[in-house]
Amino acid sequence: MTINPKNRINYLLISFIIFGIFQLFIFSTETGKTINSTKNNTLDNYQIISLSPPSQLSFAGEEIPLSQPDVYESLDREIHANTYFHSNTILYFKRANRWFPTIEKILAKNNIPDDFKYLALIESGLQHVVSPAGATGYWQFLKETAKEYGLVVNDEIDERYHVEKSTEAACRYLNDAYKKYGNWTLVAASYNVGMARISNELDRQKTNNYYDMLLNQETARYVFRIAAVKEIMNHPEKYGFTIKPEDLYPEIEYKLIPLDKAVVDFAEFAAEYDISYKVLKYFNPWLRQSYLKNPAIAPLQIKIPENPNYKLNK
Repeated sequence: MTINPKNRINYLLISFIIFGIFQLFIFSTETGKTINSTKNNTLDNYQIISLSPPSQLSFAGEEIPLSQPDVYESLDREIHANTYFHSNTILYFKRANRWFPTIEKILAKNNIPDDFKYLALIESGLQHVVSPAGATGYWQFLKETAKEYGLVVNDEIDERYHVEKSTEAACRYLNDAYKKYGNWTLVAASYNVGMARISNELDRQKTNNYYDMLLNQETARYVFRIAAVKEIMNHPEKYGFTIKPEDLYPEIEYKLIPLDKAVVDFAEFAAEYDISYKVLKYFNPWLRQSYLKNPAIAPLQIKIPENPNYKLNK
């Protein structure tokens, strides 16, 4: 049978249309399966879980009254905030492995409860940060308070950036506060807002207990944040953290070089020990200039890394 050319074209058009509809149906079906599969995988493998704070928790040997509803809810908030701030909390674990051993020894030597290492952690994240108010270093000292507690702060040297010396200064403050309050929880709160403010609020509110005080939001959250970080770091798996030992930052080995004369150029000084100026400042961030005119202002020792991987690239 002979087919009219016009009819042939019509048959071809109809065939293409039918084929296109069939392919569209197949594509839609497969896409739907893929989307559903993706949804199912997401639901199966990723969950945001409501957490339950522990029924008992203490700070510096002092029990937190979690039977009190507002106290429980305050801790609950900080447990969730710090658990689900994943990147920040993971870095807490990493840096703590490097710096907690140093801080723990100094706290113990000064009869300060070990839990105060978590105060330094939440203050700075164990970084040499500067707050908008000018608080500086791991322990976040303001300039005048730092000087009051024995740290050198001038244009050339700022010992708020010196981990060991600033920890010693923090211990002096904490012991002074404990003599005043006889309570480590109030000592911690005073570290955030100052002893004068805490004393005024205790008098005004007719209480002697941090957990019964109405405070500004930052200070009201302060002790709970410390306690939450302590809880998470002591029970990482409970809060969903898998921390591999090899991923933690190791302690840094170094030797101490007495500095008893002026230094014209710390870049040249560093080169004498086969390290860069950058590495010298990394190990000694309390040196604030590229020179030192007057080393007699304090007994000074420069840290020089022992690890050969810190040597100059040649």
